[in-house]
Amino acid sequence: MPKNTNYTAKIPDDQGLIDYSAEEHAVWRDLYAQQIPSTQKYAADAYLKGLDLLDMSANRIPQCLELTEHLMPLTGWSVAPVPALIGFGRFFNMLAEKTFPAASFIRSRADYDYIEEPDIFHEIFGHTPLLTDPGFAHFSNTIGNIGQQVEPADYSWLIRLYWFTIEFGLTVENGHYKALGSGLTSSPTELIYSIDSPVPERREFNVIDILRTPYRIDIHQPIYFVLENIDDLFQAADRDLLADIRQAQSLGLFEPSYECQLTG
Repeated sequence: MPKNTNYTAKIPDDQGLIDYSAEEHAVWRDLYAQQIPSTQKYAADAYLKGLDLLDMSANRIPQCLELTEHLMPLTGWSVAPVPALIGFGRFFNMLAEKTFPAASFIRSRADYDYIEEPDIFHEIFGHTPLLTDPGFAHFSNTIGNIGQQVEPADYSWLIRLYWFTIEFGLTVENGHYKALGSGLTSSPTELIYSIDSPVPERREFNVIDILRTPYRIDIHQPIYFVLENIDDLFQAADRDLLADIRQAQSLGLFEPSYECQLTG
């Protein structure tokens, strides 16, 4: 994750609500209108079903309390506003508590097409639809539980499994690639790139390989891992991930395959 940010967290009031400006709501409205046609074409069915279930506003930034009201009856998850950047330790703790941390600010017009750090559009439009699904919710909770068991030096190994699935995972539906990851579904450009571009490598889902694959946050991904069957991800939650991390560490990281990609 980025180590600093130009954004300031929005602080909820005593009722847990955040007061966004008209311009901030307008950025949400425009991003939402832009992404809906793309997600309908490129996103996986599990994401689209979750988006329908949440029924979030197209014209204003949803409040975390609204998302919690939808998620609690479905999977027992809540959504809580956090500062722009939190450490891996706090991130894992919140997932273990079935609380999704949502950065409370929204990007400016200057960062409209690409923002390095996660904003509330990424968090809510990208992440929360998958949390309506018990399988994806359990996987995220498992990542949090394992994160509480590993040493801080191992955080970067574990987070790769989250990065290449929940953030940037692909799947196959009816013979076509579809986007699962929130980093894709919330991106104006990388969603299309991940499916249509001949540039990135699309690898078969493999837990050990994922744990060994370096990534960068500031470029379109040069590698995507593809779930032929989404159940493979759910079964990964039942693996001995601590042993997987130790095996990956014994094998070492793969050589980076970063290329100069257009960010977005």
